Amino acid sequence: MSNSQLYTQISVLSPDLKKEVSDFVAFLKQKAKNKQKIKERKFGYAKDFFKMADDFDEPLGDFKIYM
Repeated sequence: MSNSQLYTQISVLSPDLKKEVSDFVAFLKQKAKNKQKIKERKFGYAKDFFKMADDFDEPLGDFKIYM
């Protein structure tokens, strides 16, 4: 679809629908901007964010009746 065809379709909409189109375009721009941020992450970004307990591999006490 060309820009002129898109403009023609939008120009015949009512003002409230034009506002919805405007909001949707803003949403799409923000969505594209957020995707770019994800690509900027670097290795080690979450270092020390998660803590693993020393007894991580030990069986849980809640499951003693099943063992």
